Amino acid sequence: MAKEDYSTISDEELIHRYRNSHETLYIGELYQRYTHLVFGVCMKYFRNQAEAEDATMQIFEKLIADLKKHHVIAFKPWLHTVVKNHCMMKFRKDSTESKKKTILKYETGDVVENPEENHQEMALEKEFVLQHLHEGIQELKGEQRVCIELFYLKDKSYNEVSEATGYTLNEVKSFIQNGKRNLKIFISSKNEQTKRG
Repeated sequence: MAKEDYSTISDEELIHRYRNSHETLYIGELYQRYTHLVFGVCMKYFRNQAEAEDATMQIFEKLIADLKKHHVIAFKPWLHTVVKNHCMMKFRKDSTESKKKTILKYETGDVVENPEENHQEMALEKEFVLQHLHEGIQELKGEQRVCIELFYLKDKSYNEVSEATGYTLNEVKSFIQNGKRNLKIFISSKNEQTKRG
């Protein structure tokens, strides 16, 4: 019996056969047809070949389950939506993690060390900040110094700082906010002095 030529079968017929038989060879044919389209969309989002290749494989693995559940009338536009959603979710997740690290870094004036920083320039910058951090904290007003030390260096929550100091929650947040700002000013001025020599 001659092997059937799937290339002449419509996308929708392939899906219909797959839903009835669960034979992944039908998904394989769809993969052959649309892998370049999927990869192209993924590249637009990730701008990285390895990440786009991984996402393309994940999407086709996802189709094995999704096409059993969803009644797809027009496969190509449906697939395009699936790809966009997959990329957006992954992109948002990665961005959120990256954003959190960036916010933490800049909001605290590098008070919190980030062990994942391994670029030489960042490491030098962090080393400079840490060198002057203790000195900067000592320069802060009493309440700011206490709250900054407890919150960042002793890893206490706002509530724990409030309990330890007797300050209200709003006062604690205000002292930390002002303390961070003063620390950044102090470290920036040290940085300027160093540059001027």
